[in-house]
Amino acid sequence: MNDGPLIVQSDKTLLLEIDHEQAPDCRKAVAPFAELERSPEHIHTYRLTPLGLWNARAAGHDAEQVIDTLLSYSRYAVPHALLIDIAETMARYGRLKLEKHPTHGLVLSSTDRPVLEEVLRAKKVQGMLGARLDDDTVAVHPSERGNLKQALLKLGWPAEDFAGYVDGEAHAIALDESNWKLRDYQRDAAESFWHGGSGVVVLPCGAGKTLVGAAAMAHAQATTLILVTNTVSARQWKDELVRRTSLTEDEIGEYSGSVKEIRPVTIATYQVMTTRRKGVYRHLELLDARDWGLIVYDEVHLLPAPIFRMTADLQARRRIGLTATLVREDGREGDVFSLIGPKRYDAPWKDIEAQGWIAPADCVEVRVTLPNSERLAYATAEPEERYRLASCTHHKIDVVRSVVAQHAGRPTLVIGQYLDQLDEVAAALDAPVIKGDTTVKERQRLFEAFRSGEVGLLVVSKVANFSIDLPSAEVAIQVSGSFGSRQEEAQRLGRLLRPGEGGKVARFYTVVSRDTVDADFAQNRQRFLAEQGYAYRIIDADDLGPVDNVG
Repeated sequence: MNDGPLIVQSDKTLLLEIDHEQAPDCRKAVAPFAELERSPEHIHTYRLTPLGLWNARAAGHDAEQVIDTLLSYSRYAVPHALLIDIAETMARYGRLKLEKHPTHGLVLSSTDRPVLEEVLRAKKVQGMLGARLDDDTVAVHPSERGNLKQALLKLGWPAEDFAGYVDGEAHAIALDESNWKLRDYQRDAAESFWHGGSGVVVLPCGAGKTLVGAAAMAHAQATTLILVTNTVSARQWKDELVRRTSLTEDEIGEYSGSVKEIRPVTIATYQVMTTRRKGVYRHLELLDARDWGLIVYDEVHLLPAPIFRMTADLQARRRIGLTATLVREDGREGDVFSLIGPKRYDAPWKDIEAQGWIAPADCVEVRVTLPNSERLAYATAEPEERYRLASCTHHKIDVVRSVVAQHAGRPTLVIGQYLDQLDEVAAALDAPVIKGDTTVKERQRLFEAFRSGEVGLLVVSKVANFSIDLPSAEVAIQVSGSFGSRQEEAQRLGRLLRPGEGGKVARFYTVVSRDTVDADFAQNRQRFLAEQGYAYRIIDADDLGPVDNVG
């Protein structure tokens, strides 16, 4: 037994004592292969999963390095069965390879014939394969490259893809760093992606994922298709690319509900790409409109299912996914791994905060009690109605009014799920509101007014969760959300984390009705905050007064 900071348990959890002097080194050592699950004050919990271990293999780490890390830092003896499991799980990656064959095109080969025989007998795989070329090689229909990788991952035999990429149509793109400089972690992220060929970069909101995308485009020097969550985000991407690169406005097209431009760099929304007419995805022809050299997926954790299906057909194109969290509420992290690529770079939120690139956050949950009449209505309501009733209690408006008053003069967002609730809040605060039916032009006008300081208080629906750059925001008050979504919590907190002048501290409030499903869902959202190392305080609505002292 040594005095290491890590406790390795047979249930595949790793417990890291963060006050230990070796904790920072240990955290860096385990990050490539272990998934951080919780990070409250004293003990951080990591978990070993097949996907995490395969991500590590794809990044060039082998089982020997992983085992050596655990043995070096573990306080107690590491369970022998766990070490065997790690070695055998990691050894599964790469026993199957997708390669280019000089005469037969795409082939699946294996260094382990029984594994090949096993997968060839799987019904889901059989239709994707062609002729058996020899004992260790079978032809693959080129159009099935992505589907085959998906199927093999589900069988527990992830294939390593050596089939390469087409260069696509060349197009000169250079970063223009005359007035700014790419941060070290942004450069490292772009280079890690480029050397890997395809994959995902995980960075906190506010850490400049758009610039990582721009750096990847400068590596590719090719026509680029960028897929984003909404039209406002598309226009922000365009503005950033014009400002930060050699690209001109004429070289960048928008492909959205209102505009259909196809240019060397085209920015399309997920919504328009997944629009169906008579069962047909009409706009998927955009994928064949040019010989794209790079596909960029913004907010990869939100990819709709049809985008996964089309991505299966794009395996010959380089692909980069950008996200603040690989958590998907639908559990499709495996599809991200197999279709877009493994995680190529990951920087923890607190690390980026420590470097001063994102603001520290103070997270507060304010609990309100439903009055008896509302408690009775809640208790007798149908289960599917209870969250709305608990979320939309009028008592929350009083809390919001109080918090806004205490932070008067600081740019503040009030965020919620239910439109009638947001209308009431906006009326009570005499503040503008942005919802799904707000026109893109009006959204842009209000967002710009907020950035410039002309508007200091904005009420927004979940349209502001994604890809909206509001660097001036300092306070957010969440009144309702999507049933405890951790990814939503990441996006909403991220609206505040752009660093400001004078070491600003972001204030993130969640107003919750106690003794209801609203409080239950809030606990799930808090998991995200804990995972990222943010402590949160719980206070009663009646005790809001002292909050004034925090800024």
